[in-house]
Amino acid sequence: MTMFDAVVGLIVGLISGVLSGLFGVGGGIVMTPGIQILLGAEPIVALATPLPVILPTALTGAFTYHRAGEVDVRAAAWMAGPGVIGAIAGAALTDVVDTHLLLIVTAMLLAYQAVSILRGNRVGGKGGQVGFDATPSMFLGIGLVAGFVSGLLGIGGGLVMVPLMVGWLGMPLKRALGTSLLAIVALVIPGTIVHAALGHIDWAVFLVLTLGAIPGARIGAGLALGTKERTLRTLVGSFLFVVALAYGIAEVATVFRG
Repeated sequence: MTMFDAVVGLIVGLISGVLSGLFGVGGGIVMTPGIQILLGAEPIVALATPLPVILPTALTGAFTYHRAGEVDVRAAAWMAGPGVIGAIAGAALTDVVDTHLLLIVTAMLLAYQAVSILRGNRVGGKGGQVGFDATPSMFLGIGLVAGFVSGLLGIGGGLVMVPLMVGWLGMPLKRALGTSLLAIVALVIPGTIVHAALGHIDWAVFLVLTLGAIPGARIGAGLALGTKERTLRTLVGSFLFVVALAYGIAEVATVFRG
């Protein structure tokens, strides 16, 4: 790895960390294309290397939210177990399920939830306080779905957890972001172990990404915690909608080309 590559890796890691802390996602959405396009890594390496980076990054973001009282540890624990099972099942079904169609459906649902966040809708809960109407089974279901989509499509579970916790359960957005980051830690463990055993992880790239992602996660979480709820809803909702639109257009184009 050249010095230029190391600097690029640090920048990619920093940006990914900020997005992780700000939007409650793993950060792989930036790291994977960054590693593949800017550092010239093989696709499987670009997909696998962000996984171990997400562990300390998500923990750093979750810790920052926890210090501000914006993490529901019990909800994260309820989602973690089913999330791991779902991630394993999703990874195992990668060659069986039509991922193009599933990603289009996921993009549509994500767009719907993004609009819900932008509008400030709260389907469940009373006054936005989770614990009144939300039950453990709801979190178990969210964890299972997030894990399955994460394992099958290689995207962060936070893209599923955050909009569902906010749009469906009515969890306050900052609480959902912090809780998502804590749960994400469990979701990436199985994939990290498997890809490490298969030699798919570039540990030099992992190191430079991590050096940038950890401070980035603290910055992103700090920005989110210091932002007004309405403004944060606009940021998060817009981010999720753009992601949904990008995934949807890319997959529709792929289907028509195929």
